[in-house]
Amino acid sequence: MLILTRKKDEAIRLGEDIRIVLVQIKGGQVRIGIECPSTIRVLREELYEAVRQENLNALSADPSLVKTLPTRKKVHEDSSSPSTS
Repeated sequence: MLILTRKKDEAIRLGEDIRIVLVQIKGGQVRIGIECPSTIRVLREELYEAVRQENLNALSADPSLVKTLPTRKKVHEDSSSPSTS
């Protein structure tokens, strides 16, 4: 995991097509803006998990199909990972 420190209005680039901007810092919340091609699906984690769970529920009639769904591996902070500020 790459950990970056950003200030308000600073951005992070992912390749040529994705730009993440720190829009606002207020209390314990951070607002970010994401600029990317419309072909890239952007979801909040909790919505992603809800959709994934609904898909799993829909497949419950045929459990053999569950193993065909992609799974998301949880990323754990690794002290050996580079950190940039």
